[in-house]
Amino acid sequence: MRSGDDREEFFGGTPGPGDDHSRAEALIAEGLRGARPEEIPGRLCAALVELLPVSGASVSLRSDGLPVRISASDEAASYLAELQATVGEGPGMLAGRLGATVLARDLTAGRDPQRWPVFAHEATAAGVAAVYSLPLGIDALCVGTLDLYRGTPGDLTERQLRTARRAAGLLTEALASLPWEENGERGDEPWVCGLAADHDGINQAVGMIMAQLGADAAEALARLRGHAFVLGRTVLEAARDVVERRMRFDGDL
Repeated sequence: MRSGDDREEFFGGTPGPGDDHSRAEALIAEGLRGARPEEIPGRLCAALVELLPVSGASVSLRSDGLPVRISASDEAASYLAELQATVGEGPGMLAGRLGATVLARDLTAGRDPQRWPVFAHEATAAGVAAVYSLPLGIDALCVGTLDLYRGTPGDLTERQLRTARRAAGLLTEALASLPWEENGERGDEPWVCGLAADHDGINQAVGMIMAQLGADAAEALARLRGHAFVLGRTVLEAARDVVERRMRFDGDL
């Protein structure tokens, strides 16, 4: 882990032209050396925590409007990614919808907690005061987000944002290289299968709630999210309760 002084020198000092960019590129390249495509999200999350003044990073894919976390630098970052999916709001959710960078510079006061009141309340309770969300994709096609978290309010500098955007570009390239075909050469790898299983489980739960309530998909997902939030669980955990028939929404056991 780079020390605070190292980070200040790296981002706040006066390096020669292009030195900071070159050093960031070198450190990212070293972190990715020998990595297979499915390992890149985790390695980039770890590298960004070293390079930038952030405490955590996560990567989520977007499917049917629902972000599915695929990697995180630590448990706290994983929780915050799943929190956005659970409450249905947050910088990452907005970045995914817009396909644009969303910077929540201060979740403790001002405009940001007004934009995402539930997420801001829960995130600050977990010790996070700022979130920076970058879209993953090409042109108007957004397939997910890279989310960066830190415990103090504030902004990233232009140099820091360039480093984060470079990482987002590498993530997009890595995701495009994954064998998503059912019979792909490495389509049976646990990482890919686990991601698909998580998303399929949520879709299955939504379908079951639709049948129980006679509701549409949007209402069923909202009820699932509300149930998860009230119980302090993630939407994925709540979905498993429904699929495994530990929870119904029509009052029957």
